[in-house]
Amino acid sequence: MSPLTVGIIGPGRVGAVLGAALRAAGHDVVAASAGSSGAKGRLARLLPGVAVLPSTQVAHAATDLLVVAVPDDDLAGVVGDLADRGALGPGQVVLHTSGAHGLAVLAPAAIAGARPLALHPAMTFTGSAADLDRLPGISYGITAPADLKAFAEDLVHDLGGNPEWVAEHDRALYHTALAHGANHLVTLVNEAMDRLRDAGVVYPEKVLAPLLHAALDNTLRMRDAALTGPVVRGDAGTVARHVAALETTAPDSVPAYVALARRTADRAIAAGRLRPHDAEALLDVLASDRPERVA
Repeated sequence: MSPLTVGIIGPGRVGAVLGAALRAAGHDVVAASAGSSGAKGRLARLLPGVAVLPSTQVAHAATDLLVVAVPDDDLAGVVGDLADRGALGPGQVVLHTSGAHGLAVLAPAAIAGARPLALHPAMTFTGSAADLDRLPGISYGITAPADLKAFAEDLVHDLGGNPEWVAEHDRALYHTALAHGANHLVTLVNEAMDRLRDAGVVYPEKVLAPLLHAALDNTLRMRDAALTGPVVRGDAGTVARHVAALETTAPDSVPAYVALARRTADRAIAAGRLRPHDAEALLDVLASDRPERVA
């Protein structure tokens, strides 16, 4: 792809890193907006020398590609405001990085003559230079009009990524899957580390790291066949002891444990890993009509 003149609106964790990656791929990042000291610091670290300008001036400067990397709930307002101010123009590609939105949120840009593109990097970001090392090989969820598909594919290849095409009506489901897998994983692992500390383990991260890496690797390769543990064995007594221990030590963790164990049992039964007859006692332990202290 020929070098593009690029502007970044919303240099948070995602915007600043993608801007740096685009610069590294040979594109000219000419301007970025930065409303907070944190955003200015990220720009200084990741895009040194880039002009820091108000959003409308960034949009005018980005003659080829404007990257709008703002929170999901702010996206419509930012795009609408830019369009109302006459900051978007014909031929300019306006790209947002939201996983939850598709092209509809960019309607004001399209009305102004700009070319709308939804391109979401399927990666978690810290806003540091370390993120750049994680980008090669990741996937990007793309929703694009037909005339922009080749452009989007080339841009993703410039970033060292893999294009995944997501229909407009599937954006919410796509983003749900990513949030469920990644964001809830953070909560789950932190819960597990907290309970290990409660059990007297000094270095819970050392205990969990090999186990979790193996479980994730096996799951990505083997799907439900990777499941091990008391639920797939139908060990109702063990699961009941788990629930009792949580009720005593961390009662706030009980609903999540019970919900996940029940969903695990459902998947194990559906996959033929757990016979319904063997699951009866287990499902009784996990039933929604158990005493209030478990619900």
